[in-house]
Amino acid sequence: MRAVIHRISQWAEHKSSWFVLFASALALEIAALYFQYGMGLKPCIMCIYQRTAMYGIVLSGLLVLISNNGFTRMLGFAGWAVSAGWGYLIAKEHVTILNASNPFFASCEIVPNFPAWLPLHEWLPAVFAAQGDCLEDSWQFMSMGMAEWMQIIFAAYFVVFAVVFICRLLDKKPF
Repeated sequence: MRAVIHRISQWAEHKSSWFVLFASALALEIAALYFQYGMGLKPCIMCIYQRTAMYGIVLSGLLVLISNNGFTRMLGFAGWAVSAGWGYLIAKEHVTILNASNPFFASCEIVPNFPAWLPLHEWLPAVFAAQGDCLEDSWQFMSMGMAEWMQIIFAAYFVVFAVVFICRLLDKKPF
């Protein structure tokens, strides 16, 4: 068991592991843009917030790819955890909106609520502008919609983070 913990702990020190994190999240972002522009599925505000959380994972992986040291790994772990956790909560809220018994009362904002110092929807409207309706759920795969899949994806990112981070702690490794 100790060898397994040590091996998982070591993954955090390899750039290839951070590349997998970066590349998988970037692939999901590219898929989101394909859904938006290739399939014509307009993202709602909840989709934009989930997209922002996924970019947090992309940037966390990229940070460690650029400079793999204890400090950047600590920042990478923090960004990964916060982004995956926040993304999961947003996706869960989106699923709740979609499954509301009275859709009249289940609504979401129209304009993203980004900080004044980071108006992503104004800087990059092609990526961060919310044009869709939160109640639109026409895309399905294996009887689940986009929000449900994103909930699973963010949960998986968070579980992998937790396993690696706990193994780092048990292996008594600094970041």
